Amino acid sequence: MENVNPSGRIIEWLPFDNMHHQWLLLAACFWVVFMFMVASKFITLTFKDPDGYSAKQEFVSLTTMPEAGKLRREKHFPEDTKPTGKLLSDGHPDQPQVYLERLELIRNACREEALRNLSHTEVSKFVLDRIFVCDKHRILFCQTPKVGNTQWKKVLIVLNGAFSSIEEIPENVVHDHEKNGLPRLSSFSKTGIQKRLKTYFKFFIVRDPFERLISAFKDKFVHNPRFEPWYRHEIAPGIIRKYRKDRTETRGIQFEDFVRYLGDPNRRWLDLQFGDHIIHWVTYVELCAPCEIKYSVIGHHETLEEDAPYILKEAGIDHLVSYPTIPPGITLYNRTKVEHYFLGISKRDIRRLYARFEGDFKLFGYQKPDFLLN
Repeated sequence: MENVNPSGRIIEWLPFDNMHHQWLLLAACFWVVFMFMVASKFITLTFKDPDGYSAKQEFVSLTTMPEAGKLRREKHFPEDTKPTGKLLSDGHPDQPQVYLERLELIRNACREEALRNLSHTEVSKFVLDRIFVCDKHRILFCQTPKVGNTQWKKVLIVLNGAFSSIEEIPENVVHDHEKNGLPRLSSFSKTGIQKRLKTYFKFFIVRDPFERLISAFKDKFVHNPRFEPWYRHEIAPGIIRKYRKDRTETRGIQFEDFVRYLGDPNRRWLDLQFGDHIIHWVTYVELCAPCEIKYSVIGHHETLEEDAPYILKEAGIDHLVSYPTIPPGITLYNRTKVEHYFLGISKRDIRRLYARFEGDFKLFGYQKPDFLLN
């Protein structure tokens, strides 16, 4: 197409204008491609930065890397009781100091000769029966009843593949060890036991020892929610016959009877009659042998909101399962409740009780209850 200017000169402007637009379009495309390449490089560097991981980024990398399972397994350091963590440039693990301090406290308490009878125990079948196994993710969990263990068992049941989610697990299955798919460490050969103890991620949870005893008493002798009649009809009468001072008292078992039984150094013969039912009130030392087994992490019931996510992350399973929601305030230590339950119980009986559980107090950093003892 031609056009004529006022002076009569012919101008062919449309082809020139088309060519100009084509060059602009080409330049714009080149610029977009260049910016995309720069952005891709930046994203790649961000994912490789060990200090730049977010939970979502970690999930992406774990699900796309073919060696993800191998990398998670390499997090377990059998000869070191320190929990694993991201490695900094100097080679030291990066993790909250509190978990290292808990393990160091156990190491130091285990060395105290004066505490030896209260801190050391044989890794017997009784202990091995308390430890549940998840071979798929190389995890060992030692059960300490009355410290939120039902929820941890649900986590392991899902990891072992018996159910696809925690919500699907019926309550009556959680503690049925023929149906829940949770093998005990005692079910393996001696070689298998040693291998798992040496190489797997190992953890358990503790709670203020006296508050745990109160929870056990309420659950087994007052509420008895799982319809376990033997606690009321067999164990309670046995404790009353042996330890009730006032023989004319006809009420059911009282917390004072329970405390007197637990503090008796000669209670062993009665424990043998009760069998494994005593797991709800024996010491953490007797349950999990923390001086003989090098655990990776020790969680505390009082800080479970922080400890549960940390344990899942350290075990390499935080992208697979979450710990169930914790009701607000349920994990807090309640001194008023403790004082109420021990009101009227003699100082002698409370001191004998503390003497038995002193190892648990000292190994796990719980303050001596002087408000009850003095």
